[in-house]
Amino acid sequence: MTDPIVTKRGEMLCPDPSRTVLRPFHLTDPAEEGDPNGRTARVIQRLLSLSPDEMEAELTAVTDALNARHQDAGRVLGHRFDDLASRFPDRLTANDRQARLIALFFSEEYSVEAAALFNPSVVPHFDQDGLPEGDTRLIVSLRGIGEGHISSLIFQTGVWHADDTITLDPRGGLATGPTAVLPDLDGPKRTAELTFPDVPICDRVIYPFLPSQGRGIEDARFCRFVDDDGQVDYRCTFTAFDGLDNRQSVFKTRDFRTFIGRRLDGNVRSRKGAAWFPRRIDGRYAMLARLDEESIFLMMSDDPDTWAGGTAIIRPRFPWEFVQMGNCGSPIEIDEGWLVLTHGVGRARRYCMGAALLDRDDPSRLLARTSKPILEPEADERGGYVPNVVYSCGGMVRGRTLLLPYGIADNYTAFGTVDLDRLMAAMT
Repeated sequence: MTDPIVTKRGEMLCPDPSRTVLRPFHLTDPAEEGDPNGRTARVIQRLLSLSPDEMEAELTAVTDALNARHQDAGRVLGHRFDDLASRFPDRLTANDRQARLIALFFSEEYSVEAAALFNPSVVPHFDQDGLPEGDTRLIVSLRGIGEGHISSLIFQTGVWHADDTITLDPRGGLATGPTAVLPDLDGPKRTAELTFPDVPICDRVIYPFLPSQGRGIEDARFCRFVDDDGQVDYRCTFTAFDGLDNRQSVFKTRDFRTFIGRRLDGNVRSRKGAAWFPRRIDGRYAMLARLDEESIFLMMSDDPDTWAGGTAIIRPRFPWEFVQMGNCGSPIEIDEGWLVLTHGVGRARRYCMGAALLDRDDPSRLLARTSKPILEPEADERGGYVPNVVYSCGGMVRGRTLLLPYGIADNYTAFGTVDLDRLMAAMT
């Protein structure tokens, strides 16, 4: 583009196949693991039939390698055995060595970002202490794709400096999953609690942990939510995908160490692209979503878990968004109103980004929008996992500057900044 609105920054996040997480390995559907006559039970019986020397040889061969690569291997294996044992009608019993060996055979190392690391959103870190004046500490969420096109939620921290440069914290090879307390799948409300050990945020990975997420946790859109009583948390919508159906769900956290996960009900349930407003409006929760698969809708609710109705507020208008459009992340409150980053799909399934402005008091009123993309795939960005795509799951504003992380070709992540005055002038 000539005279681009987005100033591209040098930092990039590229997929690193060496980053692996230790996670459960399932021979069958998890619900069937406890079948006393099933395949899982037969493997366990073979393991229990090993002599003490054979068992020790198996343990030694694997344990040293795992301990070198995963600082929390003992915790993960202990939790895996407890989960597995609890599925049998008569709880599986084993001594410590047997339990560890069983857990080893039903766990795996998984490269969470072997194929791609993209579709980022960004929020200010909850800890801003110790920074030079004008700097802002960040937390970036990303979608990592590994073997089998399975998506996980990955985190990155860094600093947005006063001069608009960006420094990303080093990413090591360690990746750590949470301990999950899962819901009763037959219960009326499915709430999960995920808790990480005391490891850096950059090392934390949320991989699929429920059947509804079997093929991935996709496109988390985080925002810093301030409630009417001043309480602050971070919350995101994400798409849970089981291989056939999409399911909108939400994570909430205060510290990015403990996450509460819940499903969303109502007519947003099977749609994609939902995103919270970062505060209530007239006492009600508000959300944007793509209910008809091609337009942006505004939804309001008294219950943050249930969403009904919805009004189309931004429809495809320009050729670069004729196929479909949607919101890129949560609305951002600025002096002029609610800034909404948008994506549009046009010719040759080409994804570009634009922006729109909603009225602060009545966000059903569209005040202005960009008639041309503010960001589109350039010649050196067209190739990748999915060609001709630039896409974001959310930016943030500091003063009169927008920080915009974005995925390129569904492969890697880059960063840009936007002067809000220029952006407002580009809207009609």
